[in-house]
Amino acid sequence: MKGFKTFLLRGNVVDLAVGVVIGVAFGSVVTAFVKDLMTPLIAALFGKPDFASLTLIINNSKFLYGDFINVVIAFVLVAIVIYFFVVLPFTALIARFQKEPPADPTTRKCTECLSEIPIGAKRCAFCTSPQPVA
Repeated sequence: MKGFKTFLLRGNVVDLAVGVVIGVAFGSVVTAFVKDLMTPLIAALFGKPDFASLTLIINNSKFLYGDFINVVIAFVLVAIVIYFFVVLPFTALIARFQKEPPADPTTRKCTECLSEIPIGAKRCAFCTSPQPVA
C-alpha cells in the first residue's frame, strides 16, 4: 500500500490528473462555443444549421450521411476555434517572452588600449598596435 501511495503522490501523476480535468473542462467550453455561437452563425449565413435529417435509403438500409456532415462540420469548427483562440495567442505570448539569442559580435577589444575595433582589424585605429587576427 505504501508503494501505491508513493505512486499516486508523485508529481507527474497529479499533474496528469489536473491536465486531464482541465482538458475536459476546456473541451466543454469549446464544444459549447461551437454549438451555441458558431453553428447559429453558419445557419444565419447558409440557412441550414442541422443536417441530421439528410438520409439515403438503399435496399431498406438507412444511411445517415447528414449526421456525419454535422460531426465533420463540428470537428472543423472546433479545430478552427482552438487554432485561432488558443494556438495563435499562446504562440504569440511565448514569442513575446522568449529571449532572443545575442547577435554575433562585430567588434573586439584592442589588446593594448582596450578600445573597440572591428573583429578582422590587423591594427588598432586608435593606438596603431598590431592585433592578432581572430
